Amino acid sequence: MTRSPTGDLDHLSESELSAKLETDLLPKHVAVIMDGNGRWAELRGLPRIAGHREGINSVREMITLCLELGIHALTIYAFSQENWNRPTQEISALMGLLEHYLSTERASLIEQGVRFRAVGRHELLPPSAQHWVRTTEKETAHLGKLVLTVALSYGGRAEIVDAVKAVVRDVQAGTIQTELIDEPTVQRHLSTYPLPDPDLLIRTSGEARISNFLLWQLAYTELCFTPTLWPDFRRREFLLALIEYQRRERRFGRVLSTVPS
Repeated sequence: MTRSPTGDLDHLSESELSAKLETDLLPKHVAVIMDGNGRWAELRGLPRIAGHREGINSVREMITLCLELGIHALTIYAFSQENWNRPTQEISALMGLLEHYLSTERASLIEQGVRFRAVGRHELLPPSAQHWVRTTEKETAHLGKLVLTVALSYGGRAEIVDAVKAVVRDVQAGTIQTELIDEPTVQRHLSTYPLPDPDLLIRTSGEARISNFLLWQLAYTELCFTPTLWPDFRRREFLLALIEYQRRERRFGRVLSTVPS
């Protein structure tokens, strides 16, 4: 388990943390498992949906900082396939919150140059939620300063199954030969294509697992687990995660010798 260490940075201000970032070492694509909304609310004696509402402010801050730093892609895990097993009342409240966010934030996304994309099995969403997802995707399709991908009714295994089915259809249609199927072939059929794989995954709330999120794409992603609950994950916590990422040595299976030749 790797958790973002903060001990040697606790005394630094946000501006001092920002000064430690090296532009060339920043991730191009950050993925986030936004965990801990319900616990944040319960600790305050509030209904669970209050934590999800507060978590939207964390999303806003992530978007703002990504834009400031030139991070090209942000992918967030908003609602998993397993989340359909939650109480009906909570699901209804979450879908209402999704619709409210998309209907009220579209203008801000457009103004900031943010393209909105959704991945997952959207046919399972309520019709009104599907409408706002399609509308927001359409109205921001021409933008590209930041690509905000939201995983809704999403499961990593289901995504891979869907990709395999799509490849099989291509084989049956004669557009590809079986012996030519390779990793790039599968990647082109994933819902996140043509985005590059995430460089950094952040999971909040202290849990140290990826929970069926971007199983193919996370093969060589750096993982950062923080005990901070998502509604409390703001600019400072993101800066700490980025500094931790910069401290990593990304080898992609290679051996990087430190001994001079």
